[in-house]
Amino acid sequence: MSFKAKAVVIVAGVVGVLAGNASAADISPLGGINVPSYDAPAPFKWDGAYVGVHGGATTSHVNPLSGDKAILGGVQAGYNFQTGPAVLGVELEGSYLGNAERNVPGGQVKERYRGAAKAKAGLSLDRTLVYGTAGLTMTDYKGSSGTYVTDGFKQGYLLGVGVEQAFDGGLSAKFEYDYVATDDMKATTSSGASKTNLKDHVFKAGLNYRF
Repeated sequence: MSFKAKAVVIVAGVVGVLAGNASAADISPLGGINVPSYDAPAPFKWDGAYVGVHGGATTSHVNPLSGDKAILGGVQAGYNFQTGPAVLGVELEGSYLGNAERNVPGGQVKERYRGAAKAKAGLSLDRTLVYGTAGLTMTDYKGSSGTYVTDGFKQGYLLGVGVEQAFDGGLSAKFEYDYVATDDMKATTSSGASKTNLKDHVFKAGLNYRF
């Protein structure tokens, strides 16, 4: 065989090997045709603004079923920022407290409305958010049962924890516990003037819609 003929045979062999390798790359080890790989969906994000409603109960005892509980309801709006699994946020909240009665020396006062400005910090577990919250409150009190108080809102503070679960369509549901303190509440009764530190335990569930 001439040198030219040998070269043609060698080139033909190399081309055949390369073509065979290319065909093999399209065949899976099990003999089937390879399909494109599936990319996992992006992690859920809590970023953005939201508005919502809440309802629950407020009581001066840790037990939400105690005798002095009152039903509450209200609205909230906020914004979340997420970096990795960390979620930070701010929230404004307004609630009607159902005229919950709180004891002061010689009488009682009623809680009517409460506004709160809150900061939030939490950990995202994909669609589940576990968080803590803290902020300032303003509570409107009214005298009751022969008790006189100065009209207007009294400043206090709030500490709380919560968990929120996200669903499709921008909706999420949450449960939150807040401890609210209003110190040096001034009241006057037949027993005289007094200052009382009032404490509330607030249990509430809510729905949010994220933009």
